[in-house]
Amino acid sequence: MIPLRDNIPSRTRPGAGIVLIAVTMMVFLYELNLSPRDLESFFMTYGLVPGRLTGLLHPSYYPFEGSRYLGLFSSMFLHAGWFHFLGNMWFLWIFGDNVEDHLGHRRFVIFYLICGVAAGLAQIIADPGSHLPMVGASGAIAGVMGAYFVLFPRAKILTLIPIFIIFTWLEIPAVIFLGIWFLMQFVNGAVMSAANVQGGVAFWAHAGGFIAGMLFLGLLGGWRKPDPPVAKWSRQFSGGMRGL
Repeated sequence: MIPLRDNIPSRTRPGAGIVLIAVTMMVFLYELNLSPRDLESFFMTYGLVPGRLTGLLHPSYYPFEGSRYLGLFSSMFLHAGWFHFLGNMWFLWIFGDNVEDHLGHRRFVIFYLICGVAAGLAQIIADPGSHLPMVGASGAIAGVMGAYFVLFPRAKILTLIPIFIIFTWLEIPAVIFLGIWFLMQFVNGAVMSAANVQGGVAFWAHAGGFIAGMLFLGLLGGWRKPDPPVAKWSRQFSGGMRGL
């Protein structure tokens, strides 16, 4: 499921979200100029390696400089490829503006970073001895989605759904869209943990970030319900699916 837009216009310009996207993009452009060997070193240094932070891996296994705790923050600005980068930034753009509008610019940045750290810790708890570097903003963005789930459950998400070679779109309530997304992360994480498999997706970071977003929203005073959404296009797209 690919979200295209929601029906809640932001009252303010999402300045903090734009800055976060710009910083992440600059880091990604820097990555594109690195050789494969240098990129591996970059990820090992600034990515989040659970086993290095927990001390379960021997220090000689990682001959790279850098604080073991730095990756909790720096990893959320790294991405492994174009699809990874564009997908994360698109989700941040779709769901972040309304959460930022509700929290304010400064509190949104604090909230984003806290959720990113919490997501990393969730993955460490689930797989404390992993030697794979975790990179990507998806944990922090999952926190934003968790906040959106609490604040705007009745919002409508215009969603692109690929079915084989046919693409359809459907207007889905946010509570259903985000609920399905969270359930997918939780189930996939549980299956991989049960099979003792280390995959290429940090599902527990996604699930942990989502839960952290719901909880930390209250700590930042954001549980107050926002104004009802203004549905600018709900009539236009109501009525189910259409083929593209």
